[in-house]
This record gives sequence, structure tokens and C-alpha cells, in this order.
Amino acid sequence: MNKVILIGNLTKDPELATTNSGVAVCRFSIAVQRRFQNADGEREADFFNIVVWRAAGENCAKFLKKGSKCAVVGRLQNSSYEASDGTKRYTTEVVADEVEFLGSRSSDNGESTPVSTPKPAKKETSELEPIDDDDSLPF
Repeated sequence: MNKVILIGNLTKDPELATTNSGVAVCRFSIAVQRRFQNADGEREADFFNIVVWRAAGENCAKFLKKGSKCAVVGRLQNSSYEASDGTKRYTTEVVADEVEFLGSRSSDNGESTPVSTPKPAKKETSELEPIDDDDSLPF
């Protein structure tokens, strides 16, 4: 099984490109904070390269920017290439199947605000109606 789930913040704006056959591909990297603090009391971060294809990639390029928080579900993919100096280089990236945007659209000052769901208004106890459950129970 090859499955990765990450939540982090973009380290720079996404880059959208198209292949020779016209398929959209978006690339960006995210910083994911580690769970525990180091000896200095700081939380370190790991950086992951993300690749998103087709319409999902177009949406990422349209709605994400540096600092945006997102969740990525995908798979790890290793590849290699020969550098201009003749050495073989290896890369590892996350090919995203799903990307969920975890912040709202940015405000005018450029800061992203977290998404919050409104809480339903609570009814006062005096407004509640008693239920006669003797007649409504099916058993």
C-alpha cells in the first residue's frame, strides 16, 4: 500500500504548467510541522514536493498561494534523471489524489483566515416542548 496524508502550509505560490498533450499539472511544496519539539524547544518542519494533475491542479493554482494551509492525500513516487554534469539525481514527490483547502479566501491584508463553521443557536430550556413518548414508541 502506498498512501500519504499530509497537512501543511505552502512554502511558495503553486506553479501551473501543461504537458505537450495539454494536460494541466500543478507543482508546489508544503511545510509540515513535526509533532514534537527539538532540544531547543522548537518544532521543526519537513518539506514535501506535491504534484497535482488535471482539473484539481488547475484549482490548486487558482485558489492556493504561499502560506495557504491544505491537506493532501496521495502516493509517494520516486524518479531519477541525469543532471547536466552527468550525475544521476533522485527525487521523491507526493502525487496528490485529493487536495483540500483548509483556509478561507484571503482577506485584503493578505493573511489567510481559518475556516469556521457557525454554531447553531441554542434554545433556552423554557422554549423546549415536552415530548409524550408513551404514544410514539413503536415497541
